[in-house]
Amino acid sequence: MKSIKKTVLALIVPFGIIVAWYLAVKYGHTPEGILPSMEKVWKAFKTNIENGQLTNDVLVSLSRVVKGYFVAAILGIVAGSVIGMSKTAKDLFLPIITVIRQIPIIAWIPLIILWCGIGEESKVVIIVLAAFFPILVNTENGIEKTPEGMLEVARLYKLNPWKTFIKVYLPHALPHMLVGLRLGLGVAWMAVVASELIAASSGIGYRMSDARSLMMADVVIVCMLVVGIIGVVMDKLIGVIFGMFTPWEKLKKA
Repeated sequence: MKSIKKTVLALIVPFGIIVAWYLAVKYGHTPEGILPSMEKVWKAFKTNIENGQLTNDVLVSLSRVVKGYFVAAILGIVAGSVIGMSKTAKDLFLPIITVIRQIPIIAWIPLIILWCGIGEESKVVIIVLAAFFPILVNTENGIEKTPEGMLEVARLYKLNPWKTFIKVYLPHALPHMLVGLRLGLGVAWMAVVASELIAASSGIGYRMSDARSLMMADVVIVCMLVVGIIGVVMDKLIGVIFGMFTPWEKLKKA
């Protein structure tokens, strides 16, 4: 019963948006160049699927996300672990990291393009920069919250730093790390679209920008919907995968 209620509530707002869209086009005399009809958007979707353009754009963007995300994951986990385990490293790096983290990723794009050009490198660097900080912050937070009693036991058994990390820090910090990785993936997907909107010759963001310049609102909306759907699928998929690594978290919620 609860699941049915939850589903119904989740559908109310999307249904309201669809109804408002239909009424605005049908009776509001809204120009199709601003808000095309749902039929026109559906036709644009089918056309772009049939000619392979949309599929190719999505694959290009996803390949960039995969490359940048894995680099960000490695750097974020390593940096977060070091900062969380070492007070010296925290005092040395955390202030500048905090300052850099406050700069929106969109503000970095012009500078990164100047440094790396408009090729693949700039897209990957932007994704790495965007995804790095959520992963780092959550990893560092999880490491720091390791109970002192567990660390005392590690010192009592004279475990070296690596064994202390594997046997003490990692099991406690793993849920925090996975939250950071999940957030980082979402940010990486948004970052690649933003970077492609500004400077690219391929990808879903480029297709949106190109359609906007040609006043093809139907294609823009198609791309926006595809970006949103892929983002949701990625988030749900990584949530299921990470749930396998932390089954005890489900028991806590039960």
